[in-house]
Amino acid sequence: MAKERAKMPVVNMTVDRLKKIVPRVKLDKALDILPFVALDIEGVENNVIRIEYNPNRPDFSSDYGIARALRGLLGIEIGLPKFRIAGKSGLEVKVDPAVKKIRPHIVALTARNRKLDDKTITQLIAMQEDLHNGIGRRRKKASIGIHNLDAMRFPISYTTAGGDYSFVPLGESREQSIYTILKESDIGKQYNHILSGLDRYPIIADNDRTVVSFPPIINGCATKIDGTCRNLFVEVTATDKKAAEDILAIIAITLYDAGFEIRTVTIDSDKKFETPHVKPSMISADIGYINSVLGLTLKPKQAVKCLKKSRLDARASGRKIICTIPRYRTDISHAIDIAEEVAIGYGIFNLQPTFPSAPTAGQKNLLSISFDAIRAALTGLGMLETLSFSLTSKEVQYGAFGISNKDMLSVDGSKSIEHEILRDSLVPSLLQSLSRNVHEEYPQRLFEIGKTFRKADMIAESWNIGGAVAHAEAGYTEIRSTIQALLKSCWGKDVSTSATTNAMFMEGRRAEIVVDGRKVGLIGEITPLALESFKLRVPVAAFEIDLSGIIKDK
Repeated sequence: MAKERAKMPVVNMTVDRLKKIVPRVKLDKALDILPFVALDIEGVENNVIRIEYNPNRPDFSSDYGIARALRGLLGIEIGLPKFRIAGKSGLEVKVDPAVKKIRPHIVALTARNRKLDDKTITQLIAMQEDLHNGIGRRRKKASIGIHNLDAMRFPISYTTAGGDYSFVPLGESREQSIYTILKESDIGKQYNHILSGLDRYPIIADNDRTVVSFPPIINGCATKIDGTCRNLFVEVTATDKKAAEDILAIIAITLYDAGFEIRTVTIDSDKKFETPHVKPSMISADIGYINSVLGLTLKPKQAVKCLKKSRLDARASGRKIICTIPRYRTDISHAIDIAEEVAIGYGIFNLQPTFPSAPTAGQKNLLSISFDAIRAALTGLGMLETLSFSLTSKEVQYGAFGISNKDMLSVDGSKSIEHEILRDSLVPSLLQSLSRNVHEEYPQRLFEIGKTFRKADMIAESWNIGGAVAHAEAGYTEIRSTIQALLKSCWGKDVSTSATTNAMFMEGRRAEIVVDGRKVGLIGEITPLALESFKLRVPVAAFEIDLSGIIKDK
């Protein structure tokens, strides 16, 4: 059974750097323990460890962050990591009120007195892109600029410029206008949608009017960093102030671990304030709650010890655990997160499975029995099961088929365009799975059992079965015979069809599925528009059946 899975970010750590920043650690020991810090070893090749991490831990976006956690779990360093702001830099960013309607927030820091090496630069650039894609929501919510501080004259201004304003962008030798950068450069084409509809654009310029950055698109060439840099200026611009501060806190601890001296920068906006903000937060959790979640019988002092191995600080107050959370741990916000950190510090490998205390045994309900029968029938017909999320994007569910103005169930305040609506059909999810496997051999035959959602007087949900076949000769006849075999095998029923209209399927090659006089689903050949949208190079035929009526009637 193939499970649909989003691509996770990966950090490359050389074995030499691992031994350097995690003293006395042996490679085998590190590889054994990394998975228990919620990391995954993707592979080790040519002296490089490829470490996959979950985006909810953005502090793992560099090898410094991974080493920080590893040192705690190995007991080399415990409690809050060492971190200190050296003081104020005396440098100032003046914020023009005109930028408030475009990209209103900026925060910054300086990092001094540490010569960059190629490996650290590589880590910083990789971390920058991962933070862009994660907290920054592909730069729309926040974007980062890392600059050579010694190439800048302060104070600098965060202001706006017209589209004909020119400067030398990073990687170029000649001046280009903002319009040219947005329309012709690769990076501009990728991110120009963030600034669409504007007649003035955000820029950061120093006291000589040298452009430092054109956020969120590209930095200026004048402040490019390289192996000769000893002093850095880091700025984060954003539409969301918390996102900007979260990112800057992660960068601050990373640069500190890399050996830099961190100083604050004054932001002169509606009022003056210093950044970065690195004050820890406090969260408390009851030891009884922690034990109930983990199935343990820890005493408060034992839980405190576990939390310190997770690079937090904590103290016991009766049955309460008062936990100090460093500012860069943006993933911790609730007592359940504290329980997870206790588990990591305790050692996931030390947890023992136990049988539930209930004296009775469970049994499968009718729905599960039916699902098993469906799986057996369809796998017997040479199909492979796939799983995908109920949350999807408007483009996948509707745009790819040319469907507009659909009354859809949208997520309020979605953090990702990939998970913005609840699906009302499984067919788009199956086509997305096929599109991600175009490099595999054909024929490809997939099915999915999953929930769909629709608007009625109230939200209605149902279990559906969907299937798709993709190869050079895929067509209506094959997919209809698959449905007939499925219904006959599982419920002893015959299928009939009647003509219908549906934007997912080709005219004249689409129909409604009718069982016992009831319309229960759709069948047909996918339209050329959809095949092109999903970049599929062979014909695809698909079906979808609402199982609710059929299973009730069994």
